[in-house]
Formats: sequence, structure tokens, C-alpha cells
Amino acid sequence: MTRPTTDTHLVETLVTSEAPYEGSFLKIRRDTVSLPNGNTATREYVVHPGAVVVIPLLDDGRVLLERQFRYPIGRVMTEFPAGKLDPGEDPLVCGKRELLEETGYTADQWAHAGALHLAIAYSTEIIHIFFARGLRAGPRQLDQDEFLDVISADPAELLAACSKGEVTDAKTLTCVLWMQNVLSGAWQLDWQDNAG
Repeated sequence: MTRPTTDTHLVETLVTSEAPYEGSFLKIRRDTVSLPNGNTATREYVVHPGAVVVIPLLDDGRVLLERQFRYPIGRVMTEFPAGKLDPGEDPLVCGKRELLEETGYTADQWAHAGALHLAIAYSTEIIHIFFARGLRAGPRQLDQDEFLDVISADPAELLAACSKGEVTDAKTLTCVLWMQNVLSGAWQLDWQDNAG
């Protein structure tokens, strides 16, 4: 992919900013920006603390998934385990915590795959993608207000569910792309032994 040497002709710069809503989890910003042509425009967006998603690889070749109700869309969704970052939290620490809490599994090895910007037009959210392998089952540690089922699927089953529109979660679809390429050997990961 060819890119120009500079992107300065595309950059918008902040003029003023306000926060019309600040909740305990999300914040809404309304900024006035200066456009590259000198005009101004308004940008409204959600400030999100960031998150982690984990692609847990079972020894038998299957992957762990979750099914949970997502209130904003009113549906039970199939997803890879994920969760939001606490303030200042290292993404790997968050991934280990979320995998244990939601599925009960711990992993012998972890690999950072990359990052996903979930909704670039209206959110700051970045999701860090991790793989986990050498999984060991244990008891889940769900939050009091968390209700989900843990399931497993063969990668081909998961891919078929995506192609039929049964899996529509954006982070999970992105992770399926990673999963396919890692399992085929097309993309390499730097696996690290679990240090705690």
C-alpha cells in the first residue's frame, strides 16, 4: 500500500471543546475543529477507556467464545471474551483478568496481535487483540451483574457462522480475520510464556 510522505493536508485541529455528558463509563465530547481548508466543523464523539479482546485457543483446535445479551441492540451476541481497561491498566493484565473472570480459564502463553479502532467516526475506543493458548479450566469469577454462557467452536464453524450473519460483533469479526491468518501460518505471533 502506497502512502504519501505526509498527511498534514488531512489533519483537523482543535479550536474549542466541551463535555455535554460525563458518565461513570463513557463521556461525550463536542469539539469545534479547524478543517484543512480553513473552515470549521463540529465533531461529536464518545470517549472510551479502551478494551481488550482475547482469542483463546483450546488444545483440541477449538476456540472459546461467549454468548451474552447486549442491551443497546437487544440481542444475545456471540463474541470472543473481552472487557474494558481500568485506568492505567496494562492491556495484557486486563486480558488475563477478563479471560479468567468470564470463562474461568488461564493460559500458559499469550501473544499480542494488534489493535482495533472500533468506531473511528464517533469513538476513541481502541481494543487490544490478544491470543491465549495452553488453556487450563477453572471456576469463573463473573461480576454480580454479568450473565453469559461460555461455548466453544471449531474455527470452521465460527467462520461459517460469520458468513451466515450469525456473528455480527465487529471485534469478533476482526478477531476471526486474525484467527484465520494465524492458524494458516500467514501471520506470525510472538508468543510469550505467562509471567503471572
